Amino acid sequence: MITFKKILIGVDNSKFADYAAKAGFELAQKFEAHVGLVHIVEPAYIPAPVADSTIGMPIEPAINPAIEMEIMNAQDKVSDDILANTISKYAGNLEVTNFTDYGSTADGILNCAKEFEADLIVVGTHSRSGLDRLFMGSVAENVVRHSPVPVLVVPLNESE
Repeated sequence: MITFKKILIGVDNSKFADYAAKAGFELAQKFEAHVGLVHIVEPAYIPAPVADSTIGMPIEPAINPAIEMEIMNAQDKVSDDILANTISKYAGNLEVTNFTDYGSTADGILNCAKEFEADLIVVGTHSRSGLDRLFMGSVAENVVRHSPVPVLVVPLNESE
């Protein structure tokens, strides 16, 4: 019989991730598993330098370090809120470890799964197909392709 002792659940602020979190926590309840809950903060976009057409020299954007710190603090607050809301909604009496990672979502989930020593990864998906998936990419697909442990991909159709 297959059992899972540590289940890592990837969440963001979408209904797709929320649906997957619900399924992941239900599975964790059945196996009395320790849950790792991860939210990945993707870096804020900072514009690249542009060339001044009159003198041909690059113009560096004036990025105020205080504003950059405010953006990072706001992203951390959103991440903390997502994790706290998910725990309060679904965790019940389960043991939960939070992870916040920065960078690529798929890589962050895989890194946290390794650190947590997860037996299973649970992620949601947008149920995209065809050209939409080709151009948008798929975090779930990337996690499935590179994970050394089983991955449960929980689809949520737009109509649900």
